[in-house]
Amino acid sequence: MKIVDTDVIIWYMRGNDKAAVILENLTNIMLSAVTYMELVQGMRNKAELSSLETTLSTWNATTIPINEDISNQALMLVKQYFHSHSVSLADALIAATALQYQLPLLTANDKHYKMIADLNLEIFRP
Repeated sequence: MKIVDTDVIIWYMRGNDKAAVILENLTNIMLSAVTYMELVQGMRNKAELSSLETTLSTWNATTIPINEDISNQALMLVKQYFHSHSVSLADALIAATALQYQLPLLTANDKHYKMIADLNLEIFRP
């Protein structure tokens, strides 16, 4: 079980073979609600959105909503890392989701997260 970052799914949607191998062999794909929203915003039309929905359904992906604990954890991450590492709100919420659920975060954007000591990162290289 892993939380998959937005970028890995984007690589998959663009036809990256490495992303396909990793994601199609994962069981229990989890997404932060933020990742899901970022993906929806990146779809150029309803056909692409439909393709995304079909893919997520095929994977039986679960979207984890933002709750009070995730929000509080993200707030601490922003306070701790915004000025030193420019951590964004979205990345803080995604990291906080992984931390709250004690799950690894699969990402190609390790530079966005590597400063967070307790975060279990799994790095994807396209």
